[in-house]
Amino acid sequence: MILAKFPWESQAMMKIAIALAGAAALTLHVSAQSSSWPPTPGHITLKVWPAAAPGNPANPPAEADTTTSKDNLVAGRPVIRLGNVSAPTLTLYPAKGVTGPNPAVVVFPGGGYQILAMDLEGTEVCDWLNSAGVTCVLLKYRVPDSGPYPNYPGALQDAQRAVGLVRQHAAEWGIDPSRVGVLGFSAGGHLAAALSTHFDKRVYDPIDAADQLSCRPDFAVLVYPAYLTQEQQSFAPSPDLVPTAATPPTFLVQAEDDPVHVENVLVYAQQLKNAKVPAELHVYAQGGHGYGLRRTALPVTTWPQSVETWLRTIHILPARE
Repeated sequence: MILAKFPWESQAMMKIAIALAGAAALTLHVSAQSSSWPPTPGHITLKVWPAAAPGNPANPPAEADTTTSKDNLVAGRPVIRLGNVSAPTLTLYPAKGVTGPNPAVVVFPGGGYQILAMDLEGTEVCDWLNSAGVTCVLLKYRVPDSGPYPNYPGALQDAQRAVGLVRQHAAEWGIDPSRVGVLGFSAGGHLAAALSTHFDKRVYDPIDAADQLSCRPDFAVLVYPAYLTQEQQSFAPSPDLVPTAATPPTFLVQAEDDPVHVENVLVYAQQLKNAKVPAELHVYAQGGHGYGLRRTALPVTTWPQSVETWLRTIHILPARE
């Protein structure tokens, strides 16, 4: 079923690209819940790859926050724009006050596959998911030039590996392995769609037991996604993103005035419908691009409440009593 809404929102488009580094087998590091980056002590951080990520250059530049005083503010606040990510990681934000096993969401920040908006579309999202009773796993995937797939496979490699690792650690982390979803923004929304349509085979050589587990998300949330259509071909569907009956239930949200083009969600939603995949589509009149979940006067920034309702309707979260 596709549900369309027509109030819309706007905010200055954000060209962000962040990538979170990858490396090691099962190296653990502790950090704590906060809407800042890097996280402070309290959460487990796990390297995505046991050694160097596939195809990494020998001497990559140092990872750094690339934000400058000239960058746009979002809802009056700055954004961490993490660049030069070559060692991807997962950071665990466990749900609080609920008994497990809990649903989990792997979050993909956006940034045009050039940087990662680590707080706006990462840590702040994990805080919200935790408040809804969902465990959050924040993926710092490689950037720059790690997508879109298939031209650049790095981000999809990181995402596939990440979901396998979450399922491998499900018992340890109090996660229900049959309720593991993904949520992505902008380029991260494209990454969520790429994973939703490319999960039957790893796009890298398998390494260990985590790669024998399914990397198919059980559900997907795409927030102002990019690259889902061929803009130069009258917004024809992307030939590299072809939903099938096995594609997970999907929630899509975008503003009509998004400079990245609302056709991304409109066309992909029609593809999902044609494949008989349950989907919910929310389109708002104003909102622009890159607002994350920072509240403004525009209705589009109420999308997190709509996602929570949807998660209950598809039985990921329990129905309200």
